[in-house]
Amino acid sequence: MKKLLLVFALFAGLSSFGQQTTNQFSLNFLTPSAEYELAVGDNASVDFIGGVAFAYRHVFDESDYGVFPQFMGQYRYYYNFKKRIKKNKNVSNNSGNYIAAVALLSSGNSVLGDLDLSSNYDGFVGPAWGLQRVYGKTFKLNLNLGLGYGFNDVDYYLAPLVGLQLGFKLGKN
Repeated sequence: MKKLLLVFALFAGLSSFGQQTTNQFSLNFLTPSAEYELAVGDNASVDFIGGVAFAYRHVFDESDYGVFPQFMGQYRYYYNFKKRIKKNKNVSNNSGNYIAAVALLSSGNSVLGDLDLSSNYDGFVGPAWGLQRVYGKTFKLNLNLGLGYGFNDVDYYLAPLVGLQLGFKLGKN
């Protein structure tokens, strides 16, 4: 009986080291946006971001900028939770590295500034690598890097994805 209890305690302890993604809502201030990450599996989530993107163009002595409405969706697979746990690093609130399938759509007309694009919209579809960290209980950092298919109503092209979000996670842990 003691051996059975010991085996049960061992398995119960090991299962507590498993990580499951969690649902979370955050507000980002570097690129103003609202974000909701929905857990869809132990290591997977779907992330939705609605906000604005900033663009700047400098040609010769002329500069233009624009702020554009933007929506992005990602399917994320977090691949390093176990490794982070073994190193006693934080994995709560989906703090980890991930690979993602990304879809992004942005307006071609700025809501602020004088930079308007020649197209009515811009889009991106492709893979990305990312890392997300939540420091303390609320401060959130997220970085996305990718390369994929860019498109608009005029053209299609190979496009880089560089995204950096700094913000605050809201709600319970």
